[in-house]
Amino acid sequence: MHKVEGYLPAAFLAALHPGLARLYTDKIAGPVAAPGTRVGGLVPAWAARLGLAPGTPVAAGIIDAHAAAPGGGVTQPGVMFIIMGTSTCHMLMATQEVPVEGIAGVVEDGIVPGLFGYEAGQAGAGDIFAWFVEQGVPPSYHEEAAQRRVSLHDVLAERAAAQRPGQHGLLALDWWNGNRSVLVDAELSGLLIGATLATKPEDIYRALIEATAFGTRLIIEAFTDQGLAVHSIVAGGGLAKNPMLMQIYADITGRELAVAGSPQPSALGAAMLAAVAAGPEGGGYATLTDAAAHMAPPPARVYRPTAEHRPVYDVLYAEYRRLHDTFGRGENKVMKVLRRLRREQMAVNG
Repeated sequence: MHKVEGYLPAAFLAALHPGLARLYTDKIAGPVAAPGTRVGGLVPAWAARLGLAPGTPVAAGIIDAHAAAPGGGVTQPGVMFIIMGTSTCHMLMATQEVPVEGIAGVVEDGIVPGLFGYEAGQAGAGDIFAWFVEQGVPPSYHEEAAQRRVSLHDVLAERAAAQRPGQHGLLALDWWNGNRSVLVDAELSGLLIGATLATKPEDIYRALIEATAFGTRLIIEAFTDQGLAVHSIVAGGGLAKNPMLMQIYADITGRELAVAGSPQPSALGAAMLAAVAAGPEGGGYATLTDAAAHMAPPPARVYRPTAEHRPVYDVLYAEYRRLHDTFGRGENKVMKVLRRLRREQMAVNG
């Protein structure tokens, strides 16, 4: 659907599946409301169940990742909010609608009323690191973690942090779960290049973190190349608590990265929507911008790029882009061939 153009035609939906023909007429009871709009009051039954007063304002909501943006204090154009967890979601607001390669969508009023909300993302981030820790770390590292009573992530991060950019001699493509942006291709898969008999677990761990940072840099450039400014970046989520990872992201993107002051920005953003639904007369606020100004704490920390690391990371990023285009834009279809063979042989084995 589009705010100006309206819903998709029923004929188009029926062509996809006959059961979708009446999707909008049967499933949507009224007009689409912007986030924070009061859509009604809490009915007595639910008020009793939740321990709230009947008539408590109910706000039009948004998905958890989008709610995290105002929860992180981001309600203005040109500030990218990145929610970093098992996957990564990149959100940006602008005053205009322009086509950007590989974005998951752009919706007017999608995050903050009056602005176009853009979303891009990476289908794998923290779950890539978790995969490696669960599948690729030798017993000696497990033993060290147990003796020190820390996680394997702590052991690997500590060793990886001691390395300089390029020291491990590796480069990876962060497609273990396919590519969401900018290629939008779930059939792509991961790649690690440069491994030798001297490669250690911490080398691979750092290379995987760097790969996700290269992917984020590419997404940022996809926006800026189309004229959508990214003046600053705020991050939240579980991965934002990792100092080594955040410093690598700052070094690779060449930008300052502020960590949201709230440890739960999605929950705080949802509370802001409720405050806007209540309005000033109900003890809330008139706009999301007002709510964020009063409710969002200042950044917990700001990571700044290390100037001496930039030249090496620029070289590595250029090679990342080369691999990205070679394997992702059709020149080398080996990833698709491997997936096809895997599916075929798994089907044979039942």
